[in-house]
Amino acid sequence: MDNIQAMKIIEDEELKNYNWFNDHEVSPNEICIRKVNDHWSVFTSDERCSKISEELYQNKSKALEDFIERLKADKILRTL
Repeated sequence: MDNIQAMKIIEDEELKNYNWFNDHEVSPNEICIRKVNDHWSVFTSDERCSKISEELYQNKSKALEDFIERLKADKILRTL
């Protein structure tokens, strides 16, 4: 997966509540992806904007896949 494919899924499936490569300060309860040195970090923030459930990837494609899966799960949880 690459950035273009990920953004298309986000738009097509109307996924929300995310922080795309530090495009803004971390907000409560959002899914984040960012590059840190030589790897990619995917995590969820809690209600105090603290990082929880962080996974680190050497492969950007795998990080994007995790990011999208978390966004899809977040969408399902928000509809319950």
